[in-house]
Amino acid sequence: MSERVDRFTTPDGTRLRVADSGDGPGPTLVLVHGWSQDLRTWDRVVDDLRRTGVTSRIVRYDHRGHGGSDNAPEGTATIGTAADDLAALLRERVPEGPIVLAGHSMGGMSLMALAERHPALVAERVVGVAFVATASDDMDMLDLGLPGRRGRLVARGEHVLIPLTARLGHRAPAGEIGDVGRAGKARPRARASAISGVVRALVFGRRPRRADVLSVAEQALAAHPPSVAAFRLSIGEHRRRGALTALEGTPTVVLVGDHDRLCPQRHARAIASALPDARLVLLPGAGHMINLERADEVAAHVAGLLAVPAAVTDVITMEEGARVGV
Repeated sequence: MSERVDRFTTPDGTRLRVADSGDGPGPTLVLVHGWSQDLRTWDRVVDDLRRTGVTSRIVRYDHRGHGGSDNAPEGTATIGTAADDLAALLRERVPEGPIVLAGHSMGGMSLMALAERHPALVAERVVGVAFVATASDDMDMLDLGLPGRRGRLVARGEHVLIPLTARLGHRAPAGEIGDVGRAGKARPRARASAISGVVRALVFGRRPRRADVLSVAEQALAAHPPSVAAFRLSIGEHRRRGALTALEGTPTVVLVGDHDRLCPQRHARAIASALPDARLVLLPGAGHMINLERADEVAAHVAGLLAVPAAVTDVITMEEGARVGV
């Protein structure tokens, strides 16, 4: 099923790359990517949904400063602005019908900000939410799960690196959908290969596919460094557990890998505790990029929110030994 790719212009004139596919019945699925990534981070999930017969409309896009979207104008690389961009996109591109939202990492934070800043839109239109490897607060100190002094050193180092990143200004050309990641359709750039070891250690769990590691590296290189640095500062200020109350009663799934160093399990538990009816799913052996590492499980849970039958997948959940057939 082909994807139509074009640009959407936000109210402040920033153009966002948008991909749109499918026209089947049921809610429209909107996929929101994470920090320093772009819409390609959802490649495998979209492929799995289509492979299992899901024909629903799927919309995915690049945040400002990421992928094929314009650089974020000064002062606009914030999670609040990302939520406003999403609200504007929904109102213009998906003006009618129910919506299911899935957000990975900073994308999940953007969904929380959407609930905070646009509660009427969420109450009237959103019928399902997937929080994928994300957090509702306490992201100001990144220790990569390292204990004691080592964790504090990592946190201090990040506070040095982020301002340096903001001064770089260079941005690699954004690839097309599937540029790297879908069976290695394109040769990765040398720079992506050079940083692949660091990427693998930071955001992947056990035995990741090389194509997925290279895709994440490619996406990071296609992001605008000053925009990425500013968004990281906004992530540190993210405090939106209270905003989750706007989603009470909305079918919600919270997914996390047990090897996630960026948004570890405690963040997923905090989100689930604020939404008692939410389903908390632990994916053993997976890191932060579960939408690539465990795309079939993520796709199965998203299909459940769409109320569309999908292939039965064994998923180990926080309920010891439970299996989920979605």
